[in-house]
Amino acid sequence: MKSSINAKSSATRQRDPEATKAQILDAAEEEFARYGLTGARTEAIAANTGVTKAMIHYYFGSKETLYKAVLERHATDFIEAFEQLNLQTLPPEEALKVAIREGIRHEAMHPHQGKVLLHEAMQNQGKYFKLTAWETPINLLISILQQGIDEGCFRPLNPWLMVIHIMGIISFYFNAQANLKTLAPNWDSMSTVAIEEFTESAIALILAGVKKG
Repeated sequence: MKSSINAKSSATRQRDPEATKAQILDAAEEEFARYGLTGARTEAIAANTGVTKAMIHYYFGSKETLYKAVLERHATDFIEAFEQLNLQTLPPEEALKVAIREGIRHEAMHPHQGKVLLHEAMQNQGKYFKLTAWETPINLLISILQQGIDEGCFRPLNPWLMVIHIMGIISFYFNAQANLKTLAPNWDSMSTVAIEEFTESAIALILAGVKKG
């Protein structure tokens, strides 16, 4: 039975190369999240995907090229999601709320991506970070904060530093899951209810920090 399932899976991949590439990217993202570019092994990615190492090289070439593809894979969706929010048309406070909510939604949908980026910072000194296209939403957040300052609804602050604080609040929740689990083993932190509670808490904290008293 197992061999017939594997044969069917192999046949499906042969008929659908895009599905195969997506499966490889899923396994690669998890491997890079654990070990970064330096420690990740193509053999492990192949084993977790059910394809040969040769097939990975056929689709992506080197491990470095595969790593770049992992960094790039969510960039377009992330930028398009932010653009569709039309944040520039909203009052600064409302725009900031919506942006935070979208940032958390993105992290929840791609829980391995943040860990990949931590390894990118530590191992590669950010060499490939621009492939993520995070510069676009970061600059949008800066403009929202600056607009709020100019209009007098946000207190005078450094927008760039505030964006760093916001990114830290959002990313730590997802990147530190394993550590937090040891402190609260019965807390289902990735449940829909928990993430929504975290979202509202993050919005309240950030707005308390930027709004004029």
